[in-house]
Formats: sequence, C-alpha cells, structure tokens
Amino acid sequence: MEKNTAQTLFSIFSLLLLLSSCVSAQLRTGFYQRSCPNVENIVRNAVRQKFQQTFVTAPATLRLFFHDCFVRGCDASIMLASPSERDHPDDMSLAGDGFDTVIKAKQAVERDPNCRNKVSCADILALATREVVVLTGGPSYPVELGRRDGRLSTIASVQKQLPQPGFNLNQLNSMFSRHGLSQTDMIALSGAHTIGFAHCGKFSKRIYNFSPRTRIDPSINSGYALQLRQMCPIGVDPRIAINMDPVSPRTFDNAYFKNLQQGRGLFTSDQVLFTDQRSRATVNSFANSEGAFRQAFISAITKLGRVGVKTGNAGEIRRDCSRVN
Repeated sequence: MEKNTAQTLFSIFSLLLLLSSCVSAQLRTGFYQRSCPNVENIVRNAVRQKFQQTFVTAPATLRLFFHDCFVRGCDASIMLASPSERDHPDDMSLAGDGFDTVIKAKQAVERDPNCRNKVSCADILALATREVVVLTGGPSYPVELGRRDGRLSTIASVQKQLPQPGFNLNQLNSMFSRHGLSQTDMIALSGAHTIGFAHCGKFSKRIYNFSPRTRIDPSINSGYALQLRQMCPIGVDPRIAINMDPVSPRTFDNAYFKNLQQGRGLFTSDQVLFTDQRSRATVNSFANSEGAFRQAFISAITKLGRVGVKTGNAGEIRRDCSRVN
C-alpha cells in the first residue's frame, strides 16, 4: 500500500513538473515585466528613430521576421553573421536596414542597466516588427515574448524553406501548413506585401518570357505589365527594386487585395490568391473590409511568432545579435 502511494505521489510530482515546464515554454505578453519593464518603449523609440531615417526600415524588418521564423523558427538565427542563413540566395536580398533596426534596438535595450543581457534578439525582432506595422498605418497588437536566441545558422537550413515568387496555391498552403498556419493566415501575411518591394529579376519572366505562346502572363493586367516593363526594361540591373503595391506603397492597408482583383499582383504567388477559386473569397473579403484584413493579420502574425520558438533554458540571450555568446 505504501509502495503504491509513493508511486502515485511520484507520478503526480512528475506530472506537475511536466506541466510547469510546458507553462514555462509558453510565450506571453508582459514576459519582461519584472526584468526589463520598459523594453517595449525602448524598442519603439529606437525603431521610430530608424524609420525616420529611411522608410525601407518597415518592409525590411517585416520581411526579416518572416524569413527568420520560417527557418529554424523565430530564434534570430537570421541575424548571425556569415557564414550563416543570410548567405543563402533566398536571404541575400534581405535589406540591410532590417538587420540595422534590430541591432540599434538591441543596443538601446542594453543601455538600460535593468535590461542588460536579459532581452533576446528574437524578441526584439518580434517587437520591432509590430512597430513598423504601426508606423506605416497598420494595426497595433500585443506581442507575445519569451523567445530565446538560437545558436545555429547555416546556409543549408534555408533550402526549400521559403516561398518562391512562382509558387501556386498548393505549394503555398503546403509550406505554411508545416508551421501551423492556415490558408487564411497565409493570405493575410501575404497582405504585408502592401509595403513591400521586389527586385526586377524576381518577376521579369512574367512580363517578358512567360511561355513560348505568350510573352506576358495572361493573369497580369496588361496595363500593369507595360508599366513594369518601363520600370524594369530588358537588360536592367536585376537588383533594381520596385514597389509591390503600385497604389499606396508606403501605407499598410488592404490595397494589396484590391490590386489582386485587378490583376496587379507582382508575383505569380500574389496573383494566384485571386485567380485560384479556393482562395478568391478570402481576397475579396479582405479587399472589401480593411477591418477583416487587420484582424486576420493580427491573428496570423501572432501565430507566426510562435513558430519553432526556443524558450526556458533552450538557446541563449545573445549580447551581440550578430554572434553567439
């Protein structure tokens, strides 16, 4: 009897330990309430200062967060210096202003004696992402915190982990679902292209050499295709960048979805969201209601921020975002 009681107590104790470890592994708002209570204001001010210097701060930071989370999870592994993820062709087009935003925000946090060596680069990137969305007119939202920084970053880990401009709906859904993101999440996150920019080389095939029968992709608005040809003439430097939203490229709004309705999606992976019947209703919903898009985006960016996170004792709190401690 005593043996059974001891075994039962041990089982209960083990279960409680397991449950406590699961709870500690949860991200939560207010994670730094005691250790660095002013962290959100510090990051906000640093990001605003950077944004005032260049608008590119916004799309660059937002894209950096997405690329980080889809490779090894949201652990700031993208921030580590070469040789690392950033040397992969899919990451080489990430604008330096995104990295600089995180570095400057981290430096500002470290200057506060209460916060030194306490806030991860991964959390700073998540907070900076929220700030650039707000600065461009998008919704504010609570950011869950408690991520730890990863210690690994390799070129190979990026391979086949990021969506490509030529993806169809099945490919997009397959890639996003691997991270627990639904088709609606994927469409809402694609809406961030409203403040995005892209290099000519990423879509030139759509406007010059789509197929042997037709040079211009028939799903693209013909007037828009001619505009793109003017901005990206044959022989132009493929690194020349143009806005992904031709209507309001500096405002985080639902114009992206209205553009898709008119055949003005820059990538095949943008336009397919409207041309494929399975996703068209969601595009129409977001085009018709800014509120519906904003709510879906908040939900999707929050779920994105949970992907593959390291918490508790995993990883580390980097002192310098560009290298492991």
